[in-house]
Amino acid sequence: MRDYLLITKALSDETRVRALMSLADGELCVCQIIEVLRLAPSTVSKHMTILQQAGLIQRRKDGRWHYYRLASRGATPIVRQALRWTLNALDDEKTIAKDAKALCCIRKQDREELTACYNAS
Repeated sequence: MRDYLLITKALSDETRVRALMSLADGELCVCQIIEVLRLAPSTVSKHMTILQQAGLIQRRKDGRWHYYRLASRGATPIVRQALRWTLNALDDEKTIAKDAKALCCIRKQDREELTACYNAS
């Protein structure tokens, strides 16, 4: 029951669903997710933590960069079902299509350029 509640909580917010759907085409740096969602780094970090706690995504760190991807095949059956349902149900959603289009450009941008605005002191 706990896993189910964590998943439903994670999927009950549009921003988290958009972040999750942005990972459908592969791993992203948190700076790329920040850019597509157009939110503060701390806000995106909180949303990603909730998705991670639900088991829907995985995080890895490479130096100063944090990367996120959808949960792997080794995820629990309930997580795999939730991911499958979400990805299929929202495949034609306009907001998701808009984010996917933006991600095409964002993926080509340099990470240093993407983070310059919130790394400046």
